[in-house]
Amino acid sequence: MPAPLHPQEDLLLVVDPQPTFMDLCPDELPVPGAEAVIPVINRILAGPIARAVVTQDWHHPRHLSFASQHPGRAPLDQVETPYGPQVLWPDHGVRATPGAAIHSALDQAKVVLVLRKGFRPTIDSYSAFRENDRKTGTGLAEWLRAVGVRRLFIAGITRPYCVDWTAEDAAALGFETWLVEDACARLGPLEALDASRRRLAAAGIHFTTASALI
Repeated sequence: MPAPLHPQEDLLLVVDPQPTFMDLCPDELPVPGAEAVIPVINRILAGPIARAVVTQDWHHPRHLSFASQHPGRAPLDQVETPYGPQVLWPDHGVRATPGAAIHSALDQAKVVLVLRKGFRPTIDSYSAFRENDRKTGTGLAEWLRAVGVRRLFIAGITRPYCVDWTAEDAAALGFETWLVEDACARLGPLEALDASRRRLAAAGIHFTTASALI
């Protein structure tokens, strides 16, 4: 269980709480149970946590990661890019569309920063800290340090992709990192989630629940 929350040193990082990942947008990239995590995140936000950051997928309409941009390819196929292998996805999180908005039910009273990611058309971005080339930073780590954040609690959509990549990078960058498991949605088989959880644990990431933060 995490130590008591500190108003300046602790922050909730909510990954991609957007309709594009929910049944609200069935033709985009719905993730099972994604909408159900919004009330859980809101309960955390209503508790003693003082600040939150939200990330937002914000893709170019012809983003390289979209299967629609690769003739003969389908979602979940994999292609080679200049930065390595890339899973192809249905069109989703297209900038300035309703699906890319922050979910209207999310309580944003404590949100102090919204970070848009994946906006470069030729590179995808799972992590809130680095693009998928694993070299190009988003500037989030520097901002967090500038405002005194030491410990991060991470929730949102989706494991084992954007949420887990964000957690892994946070720990590698020196933040004490906690993943709030019941405030996350999952895409794909349980085996992939289990493998990712083992990798995160080996990287020193801690696991907790929403109730432990309230």
